[in-house]
Amino acid sequence: MTVGIGLIGCGRISGNHFEAIRQQPGARIVACCDIIPERARQAAEKYDIPFWTTDYRQMLQRPEVDLVSVCTPSGLHPEHGILAARAGKHVIVEKPMAVRLADADRLIQECERAGVKLFVVLQNRLNPAIQLVRRAFEEGRFGRLYMIVANVFWTRPQGYYDMAPWRGTWALDGGAFMNQASHYVDMVQWFGGEVAEVKAITGTLARNIEAEDTGCAIVRFTSGAIASINVTMLTYPKNLEGSITLLGETGTVRVGGTAMNRIEHWEMADAEDLRELVGQAATNPPDVYGFGHRDFYSAVIDAGRLRGWAVTGEEGRCSLALLTQIYGAVPAATN
Repeated sequence: MTVGIGLIGCGRISGNHFEAIRQQPGARIVACCDIIPERARQAAEKYDIPFWTTDYRQMLQRPEVDLVSVCTPSGLHPEHGILAARAGKHVIVEKPMAVRLADADRLIQECERAGVKLFVVLQNRLNPAIQLVRRAFEEGRFGRLYMIVANVFWTRPQGYYDMAPWRGTWALDGGAFMNQASHYVDMVQWFGGEVAEVKAITGTLARNIEAEDTGCAIVRFTSGAIASINVTMLTYPKNLEGSITLLGETGTVRVGGTAMNRIEHWEMADAEDLRELVGQAATNPPDVYGFGHRDFYSAVIDAGRLRGWAVTGEEGRCSLALLTQIYGAVPAATN
């Protein structure tokens, strides 16, 4: 059995999907779609895809498409996911699953109504380093969690935003939190749990975009733990840091590297049995996307069947909910 996958949106992130799908013995790319004909054609030629089109509905009509990967601008994820669900196709959407919570809810509801599965690409959860930290967390090795700190000090020049008119817009993209830092916001929420209170300040300090290029958020969870998330796309002259630190009663861990792929600090009162795994969990990805797309598709597809172990729509909604609360907490004068 083989899962036939169609992909919409053959832009920057699509290559990670195409390469990841090709590494899955139980999946094959059967179709791709983009509003720019040349981009769809080039993707089809490069990845030996038998069908390409600029008409999304035409792709959805093809019976060999079992699952659709949505790699369009974030604000279009719900629309394209809903169309796929109504066509009886299972759905994968890139992060974030939407830029508005109401749209994410509509997507979840439509997938439930159609009886199809919905997955959200929050692939850094599957990084070996993060998986080891999660194991320690779920086994109670941290004791009571006190603080989480996420830092995303990257650079995105004006030319990056000028490459596509939707980038940096509120309707289709959002800013540094919603786009570039969304994986780190997700990680903070995944470990922190239910949110009690959020305060935030953002600014558009140097880039000519609608949304923010810099910001800080403080989150209090119902457990009492406090988190800070510090984000900027103005780091000179290149990406400096992407990290998450967990501080607990009996454990302190910091995960950094290019894509949360390396444990840089590990101190546990009761985890000597895990210490030897710290070095083994390190990977060396070429960019901030890491190797997670491959592991994500492996978590979705097993022996040609959808097994549903990967991040679900409901989990993706929790991540988006925190992003929405961050933006909602920004005083109007600072945004």
